[in-house]
Parts: sequence; structure tokens; C-alpha cells
Amino acid sequence: MTTGEVEVTGVRALARIRARDDGRGGTALPTLEGQGPLALRRTRASGSEARVMLVGAMSGPLGGDHFTVEAEVGDGARLHVGSAAATIALPGQAKGEARYDVRLTVAEGGELRWMPEQLISASGSELCVSTGVDLAVGARLVLREEQVLGRANEEPGRLASRLTVRLDGRPLLDQELSCGPGAPGGWDGPAVLAGHRALGQLVVVRPEFGRQPVEARLLGEYAVLTPLAGPGALVTALAPDALRLRRILDEALGTLA
Repeated sequence: MTTGEVEVTGVRALARIRARDDGRGGTALPTLEGQGPLALRRTRASGSEARVMLVGAMSGPLGGDHFTVEAEVGDGARLHVGSAAATIALPGQAKGEARYDVRLTVAEGGELRWMPEQLISASGSELCVSTGVDLAVGARLVLREEQVLGRANEEPGRLASRLTVRLDGRPLLDQELSCGPGAPGGWDGPAVLAGHRALGQLVVVRPEFGRQPVEARLLGEYAVLTPLAGPGALVTALAPDALRLRRILDEALGTLA
């Protein structure tokens, strides 16, 4: 590094949530910690469920940033996590890709609803997203992922994502997706995204699905419901925009409920 140059390495930030049964029919949050751009706020909830909102205090993630969010749900606890706004991946001063890691753990008898807003891959950005979920037998999960490739009238950035769900240490779902400049050829072709710019999925894990699996069926021209090899169901959907994608996933969740 020459004199006068400033080394830019990006922002490192960690947010942690721990939810526990409070012994009175509700859910306590003994740990609710956020750093830098990852601010956490407890919001009003009803019944036994605790609700937490992830509030982005800064733009990003930018190039070189590394964000990590961890949530742990104990036996008998019920946690709903959302976000106040969409997350926008943007190019930054630091070289290299940004990373966004999510680590979720749910104990037997616990329930987690992970329902953030969309992730938008802006032009020029490079982002790698990794979501890992570890479930005990008897845990319940609703997880929604929505990704939008580019803002209005804009080409997308490079987006790579991986979602792994394990039940009792065994893989229930493990899939990867790579889109945008530099991604393997064909990502926007008729066999993959077919020109759509909004893609999403819904993972629902419930013990009763192990006894009576859901039936595979189409939910529209570009949406499908499939059973997983265990007590789970997966909805995968494509749409021309975020609004229509959300509508598809909301209807799918209503069907599963």
C-alpha cells in the first residue's frame, strides 16, 4: 500500500437472537444483540410468540462486507423474525464479494418463522448468501427467501446463494443458485429463470408432514409445491417482480396452513 492510500476491508457485523420458553406461556429473549448495520428490535406480538425485527442501520451489504445473523430457538419457544425493509446488495469501495451468513437453530418443541423482506442484487454488486438451518426432531420451521435480480430497469449484480436445512443432523434440503454476471451459463435461460427477475422459496417443516406428506402439485405457471424426504415441504416460485412473487408465496403458505 503506497503513502496516502487507505485500505478498505469492509464492515464486519454480527447479530444474535436467543429465544426461550419463559415458563408463563410466552417466549423470552435472553439474547438480542446487534452490531453496526444489524440492529434488532423486539416488536409487539400476541400469544406465546416473540417477534423481532431486523433493522438495517446502514446501506449494504457492500463489497467486502461480512454480515452474520444467528438465531437460536429453545424447546417450547416461538420466534418470528422479519426485517423492516428489503436488503440491497451494492457495490462498494472494497474489492471482492460481500458475504451474508444466516445460522438458525431450533430445538425440539421450538418454532421459528424466518420471514425477511426481499434481497435485491443491484448492478455491480457481488454477494454470497449462505443460510444454514439445524432442526431437532419435533422442531417447526417456516422459512421464506425472496431474491430480486436488479432494481427497476437495471441489470443484476452477481448473486450466489446456498440454503441448507438439516434435521437431527441429516440433510433435509441442500441447494445452491448462482445468477448474474460471471455465473455459469444458462442461468437466465428457459430451463432456469426464463427471463424472470424475482425468485423465491418457502420451506415449511412440521412433524405432521412426516406422517402425512404433502402432495406435489403446480401452484401456477412458474410455482411448484414438492414434498421433502422428511417432515417438510418446499415451494419454489418465479415471478416478473417482487410484488407478484410475494403474492404467490403468501398463497402457498395459506395452502400449507
